[in-house]
Amino acid sequence: MAAITTKNIRNLVLLGHSGSGKTSLAEAMLFSVGDIDRMGKVTDGNTVSDFDPEEIARGSSVSLSNIGFNYHDHKINVLDTPGSPDFIGETMEGLRAADAAVIVVDGKAGVEVGTELAWERATKANMPIAFFINKLDDPEADYERVFNEIREKFGRRVCLTSVPVMYKDRMTYVSLAERMAFVFDEKGRRSDINMDADLYAIVEQYLETFNEAIATTSDELMDKFFGGEVITSAEAIEALHQAIITGDIVPVYCGSVPNMWGVRTLVSAIKGSFPRITAKKNEKIIVDEFVAEKPIEPEGECSLFVFKTVADQFGKQTMFKVMNGTLKKDTVLVNSRTGAQEKAGHIYVVRGKQQTEVDELCCGDIGVLLKLADTATGDTLCAGKAISYVGIKFPESHMTKAVVASAKGDEDKISSAIAKLLDEDKTLVYENNAETKQLTLSGVSDIHLDVVKSKMKNRYGTKVEFVEPKIAYRETIKKSVQAEGKHKKQSGGSGQYGHVKITFSRGEEDGLTFTQSVVGGAVPKGFYPAVEKGLLEAMQKGVLAGYPVVNLQADLYDGSYHDVDSNEISFKLAAKLAYKNGLPNANPVLLEPVGELKISVPEYMMGDVMGDITKRRGRVMGMTPDDERKGYTIIEAEAPYAEMMDYTIVLRAMTQGRGSYTFKFVRYEEVPNSEAQKVIAKAKAEADDE
Repeated sequence: MAAITTKNIRNLVLLGHSGSGKTSLAEAMLFSVGDIDRMGKVTDGNTVSDFDPEEIARGSSVSLSNIGFNYHDHKINVLDTPGSPDFIGETMEGLRAADAAVIVVDGKAGVEVGTELAWERATKANMPIAFFINKLDDPEADYERVFNEIREKFGRRVCLTSVPVMYKDRMTYVSLAERMAFVFDEKGRRSDINMDADLYAIVEQYLETFNEAIATTSDELMDKFFGGEVITSAEAIEALHQAIITGDIVPVYCGSVPNMWGVRTLVSAIKGSFPRITAKKNEKIIVDEFVAEKPIEPEGECSLFVFKTVADQFGKQTMFKVMNGTLKKDTVLVNSRTGAQEKAGHIYVVRGKQQTEVDELCCGDIGVLLKLADTATGDTLCAGKAISYVGIKFPESHMTKAVVASAKGDEDKISSAIAKLLDEDKTLVYENNAETKQLTLSGVSDIHLDVVKSKMKNRYGTKVEFVEPKIAYRETIKKSVQAEGKHKKQSGGSGQYGHVKITFSRGEEDGLTFTQSVVGGAVPKGFYPAVEKGLLEAMQKGVLAGYPVVNLQADLYDGSYHDVDSNEISFKLAAKLAYKNGLPNANPVLLEPVGELKISVPEYMMGDVMGDITKRRGRVMGMTPDDERKGYTIIEAEAPYAEMMDYTIVLRAMTQGRGSYTFKFVRYEEVPNSEAQKVIAKAKAEADDE
């Protein structure tokens, strides 16, 4: 086989709704080129792409995997992504490494939510897109209906490239670009058949539509089309190739993966018409916090972009794409983020979990390095001048659970396991909340966190449970009161005596505002710090439900002392007594954290979403068009944290997965009395249990 060069490498990402057949299509591609001798099935857990124990157990993809294979002196890297939005981070990684996208569509179900989101993400990534309509062996599949749905939804750039028809009691495919008809055997091998007048009559209308589409790509073809001249097969294939790269045409291929219909045709199209890395000429880099462009130079200095990290019980695997130059074995690279040196001691290419060592990888290829110490997803590694490629923007995660060890003493094991998973999954957020004394883990959804939980058990032997996280409430007062605290203790020898009178009121500052208006030396100045310290300690526990007190003004206006028995501890304890005596009479109230909520939803779903916000004690503040999502509106609102614990699940159900949101803390607000009583009762019950 000839050496692989940059111009012979194709990188594509498979996208689509869950269950549309992405993993099966990747498997069929391997089978069609003879790299595997039998096709695995997702349901049997024996596909090349879905090799993780979680994927096998669930019967669906949860991680990005690369399926690399050779075809006619070309290298094709197929990045198989999960269809479920629960694992959107994996999809974003695949999009960053690919040069084109194939969106798989169910020939029976048609355009689904996952199809729409796949189009949105690939379009935002500014890459060429193609569709593959799958499962055409299903009796209820309707190629023409689904094609029309795709074209209506995504625009007139969508173009038929092949047509499946029943001809002489056999499924026959007509390639409109090649002007050829063919059938497939059970191994996906195609046999050309004669396109007679009867078959031509069936597909003539499709051929006319195809010619019209490719005619728009050049003035020469446009003149031919309107002049009634024949557009040759060679002209059509070249026009399609250029139009795919520029995005002027979005081709639609079709077939049936189980029957191998159309799979080899798609592979041939990927080889002949999909772009190489140099097609876009430049790659985006960060210069002084601004985005700039750098020419892609296959013969230049080597630089890599790390788009995924896998951290399992066997070690750390770093998946990268060669963005510039050629990576050779034993090359010393510098991480542009950390400045650390990393050596490419062993370079591997991967096909699922199978790794094959190679001596070098040219520009555009995808590979793996093992056991890099200081390199993470999103990093750039350079052999020459340090540069930083634009990274991956992962969505925020708002599904939060508290992590509890199933066995005592496993806390250190939990932190170690989560640290490794954080390397692998950049949508996870881990926090040790000192206030609530909980370890919390935030993910994309409940299903996402459930997979994380299983990985912790299966990979690292750490069994945990997820519970609802505690809300960090606060307490404050609304009324001014005067309170007295006297600490007096005599137990032989030196005694203890401290006496203070304090006015408590609502303060402007977040914490304690401590003032003194003592006259006549009733309390010596040397004891003022002890009084303040006593109040600060007392404020850690409010009088309603034991939550920290905020915005407290305390003025020490009087008291008394003893020449012998008074000391700092006495006045500290006296201050705590004054606090305990005074705050219950100062109209104490409970405060809750409130966040700013921004929800992006389709315009026709706004009513349901705003109604749900109101039910959650939220306030709609305004609405603006979403500039990044056509037909979507951003609803701006504020809502309490206590009502948002399950919002990820609810919003997905309300919008069928189309909605997304961000939620950020803004301030504390008073809890309505009815809700406050529930919180107080729960806090007291928990205190009694302790």
